[in-house]
Amino acid sequence: MAGPTRFGAEMSTSKKQPTLLSGGNPQIAKGEGDAPVQAYIEAMPGWKRDIGRRLDALIERTVPGVRKAVKWNSPFYGVEGQGWFVSYHCFTKYVKVTFFRGTSLEPMPPGESKTAETRYLDIREDGIPDEPQLASWIEQAAAIPGWDGGSPKNGGVAM
Repeated sequence: MAGPTRFGAEMSTSKKQPTLLSGGNPQIAKGEGDAPVQAYIEAMPGWKRDIGRRLDALIERTVPGVRKAVKWNSPFYGVEGQGWFVSYHCFTKYVKVTFFRGTSLEPMPPGESKTAETRYLDIREDGIPDEPQLASWIEQAAAIPGWDGGSPKNGGVAM
């Protein structure tokens, strides 16, 4: 409920909307668990929000007990003790899904990376192109050692 502060100004009860960074990617504080991931998804603009919801649900169905976090303004999904296996990020015309060990997947996701093992899948407004294939990649990625998040000074931690 809005009311006066001790300085007499009205307090707002509305929640501040997250800032959208370049390409419409939400700026969400890093955090562990489902809550920051859901905050990220709800802050995704327009059609990208539906893609985020579908990705999150598909990952949860495919990998029961998946570990979630938001790091570097992106949702990360991992398996305890194995590291992070997938993440996604909003760009202007697509949502980029990152498979950290994508070169180990069969067939490999189509998008190449400057990082040796990483592969990408770009999902555009018309939706997830091949959901069964995406589910297969998620299942494969969760079954192999993932990315540990890099050095501790850059926010990385072994899971």
